[in-house]
Amino acid sequence: MSTENVGRVELPVEGEHPGRRAFVTVAAGAVGCVYAGLVGYPVYRYLRSPVEKAEATAAVSEVTLPKADELPPGAALIFKFGAKPALLIHQKDGSWTAMSAVCTHLACTVQYEPDGDRIFCACHNGVYDPKTGANVSGPPPRPLDLYKVTLSPGAVTVSRG
Repeated sequence: MSTENVGRVELPVEGEHPGRRAFVTVAAGAVGCVYAGLVGYPVYRYLRSPVEKAEATAAVSEVTLPKADELPPGAALIFKFGAKPALLIHQKDGSWTAMSAVCTHLACTVQYEPDGDRIFCACHNGVYDPKTGANVSGPPPRPLDLYKVTLSPGAVTVSRG
């Protein structure tokens, strides 16, 4: 027996078997693709969503609210008008008002406060008139969009004026 081959390890010829380096390269590429998808999809949805919301809002011109006519005077109801929230107010004098519930400053949702007889945006202290939707104080640049209210037995219909 010859002692020349003792302790010698034969390495495979390059290209015969994929090694660790090839595995790491493929794994890193796969992880990179998954990461790009995880970051890219929300960015796509963010950029695409205003168009989808505008289409959904434009498609809706009327909403019927069953049993909304039972709303007591001085109370309000927030409902969806297309993709955006809207506000139906049964005024203390018995009249009805409907308007967008999206603040014209930074698009926060406004709330009706019957005790203060106002519509209030808590984001930046914007105040609107509950009968006309006019911006009374704070940073809102313009009034809330008003809608037409039609009463019928058992329902209230709100439509674009």
